[in-house]
Amino acid sequence: MATTRRNFLKSTAGLVGGAATAISALPAACVYAAGDDVLKVGLVGCGGRGTGAASQALRADPHVRLTAMADAFSDHLESSLVELKKETDLLDKIDVPPERRFVGFEAYADLLKSGVDVVLLATPPHFRPQHLAAAIAAGKHVFAEKPVAVDAPGVRSVLATCERARQQNLSVVSGLCLRYSHGFRESVARVHTGDIGEVRWLAANDYRGPVWTKKRLPDWSDMEWQMRNWYYYTWLSGDFNVEQHVHFLDVCTWLMGNEYPVHCVGTGGRQARTGSEFGHIYDHFSVVYEYASGTRLASQCRQIPGCSNNLSVQAIGTKGVADLSEKRFEIRGEKPWVRPGKDNNFYQTEHDELFASIRQGTPINNGDYMARSTLLAIMGRMAAYTGRKITWEMALNSKEDLSPPHYDWMPLPEPAVAIPGITPFA
Repeated sequence: MATTRRNFLKSTAGLVGGAATAISALPAACVYAAGDDVLKVGLVGCGGRGTGAASQALRADPHVRLTAMADAFSDHLESSLVELKKETDLLDKIDVPPERRFVGFEAYADLLKSGVDVVLLATPPHFRPQHLAAAIAAGKHVFAEKPVAVDAPGVRSVLATCERARQQNLSVVSGLCLRYSHGFRESVARVHTGDIGEVRWLAANDYRGPVWTKKRLPDWSDMEWQMRNWYYYTWLSGDFNVEQHVHFLDVCTWLMGNEYPVHCVGTGGRQARTGSEFGHIYDHFSVVYEYASGTRLASQCRQIPGCSNNLSVQAIGTKGVADLSEKRFEIRGEKPWVRPGKDNNFYQTEHDELFASIRQGTPINNGDYMARSTLLAIMGRMAAYTGRKITWEMALNSKEDLSPPHYDWMPLPEPAVAIPGITPFA
């Protein structure tokens, strides 16, 4: 039987939580501080975001080489490799022969034994806790796409793993890329220095149209269908308020000085996205979080065609208002300000800073906020799915484990659509 995620997290809990480790007695970051050694990169998860992350990693440092790739599906891996090789300036940085192309549920483990130094984790979010724990146990630096879990046991695992990474001087950089935007950094800094006074109200808006779907082929098993159409299954994606809206929830967390709310209430459902190709996730959420100070965060997200779009964060303070989006950064009130010019390519910047940290021996660890902002999104989903008021402690200590019984190409029942007032909190 294939190793289950439940068993993996149980078996590694003591190892990850321990302060001592026999792996990497010499801090791994120091090995490359001279800047003239090749850093070998492995990509785990070869979809569009993984392919993009690999391209950015290869451009982040002159002495980087992609040497291994892993995915559940061979066609994903081969397609990603073809796309990367179309970027002619990267050709001499790609060295992934057939023997270092790993396929299947255990492909990540094979990749970790292939001699890589840095691992890019870009699979569906369900697998992030397991893959991250294994990568840190193997002494690798990590770029971890957002979100980093789909349930509370996964979040707790990631928190423990990132503490271990800190003890081993390993970098863990998060795909919550807005933290690497110069515009967001400057705007948040101004809020923190009091330019809008005390923050009393936040709005996280993520109104957008539909995203991709996959058409089921006759020879696909239930597991293959759900894996290939992963966005629409909560056990794989966390639902879309976790998979995508986590970006703007994280910005609100950042604005609040990494403070987290005490409770939330919410609602949501499926109104337009009801076909079988859309699995069982919602197409809209509305959640209100409350902090100990009384400050509230209104989280609104929607993926419905034909509607107005708005991707932004607004912070209302006692002396002004800050409006933040990828296109405009503005403060109105006693200290008005508009940031001039275009923002940086923050997808590239997060990799630039990751590889610089490895070269300099000054590891970056984004573990705490990437795990807790993921939980913030999961907390909102819990409130919407169940119809209950959910406290931070309830969310963090939840025993709900969304893992399937085991990992193989087995029959796998379609999960039921959550119904508020009926779906239980676990």
